[in-house]
Amino acid sequence: MYIKLCGITNKEDALFASGLDIEALGFNFFKPSPRCIEPDYCQQIISMLPKNISKVGIFVNESLENIKTISSQCALDTIQLHGEESPDFCRKLSSYKIFKAIRIAAEEDLGQMTKYEVEAFLLDTKIAGQYGGTGKPFNWELAIKAKDYGSIILSGGLTADNVEKAIRKVKPYGVDVASGVEVRPGKKDNAKMEAFVKRVRELES
Repeated sequence: MYIKLCGITNKEDALFASGLDIEALGFNFFKPSPRCIEPDYCQQIISMLPKNISKVGIFVNESLENIKTISSQCALDTIQLHGEESPDFCRKLSSYKIFKAIRIAAEEDLGQMTKYEVEAFLLDTKIAGQYGGTGKPFNWELAIKAKDYGSIILSGGLTADNVEKAIRKVKPYGVDVASGVEVRPGKKDNAKMEAFVKRVRELES
């Protein structure tokens, strides 16, 4: 099971998280987000991380030029597009692994997935004006249907308390958590991160 801890904003959280049994850390470059990190600081943090940890950059309706510049500077290996980016826009970043976020409120939100050729779809809760980090789950029945269109990373309100139920129900490729392992937006809770990862890995044993 692919596990991504998202919204890393500081060195302490990154180093603790990278010592857990996870696949990836997510760094948010969307300026209005409370989890936004400056590229220069992100570059410093990533230089300290183990090579086996995938580094995912989160962008929302950002220009192609800025995405490429930041991704190169920070040595990102995966780009997560969390806005209204088109399939053609995604194709222009084909030298990277691409996760396309699909914000879901109803079944009609799934139709757009047919147009994308990406590494995986990250499913998140659709709330007007919010791009990720909602802390709210959506109808997981829709996530099951979304699996028809590609690999699914489940997010949206996941915590150590509900991730087992989510995985058993949806059987996704991966899970992604931000607010569910925080003290406050942008600051992680070590115990919550550890508990979340432990709960996921226990399901695999």
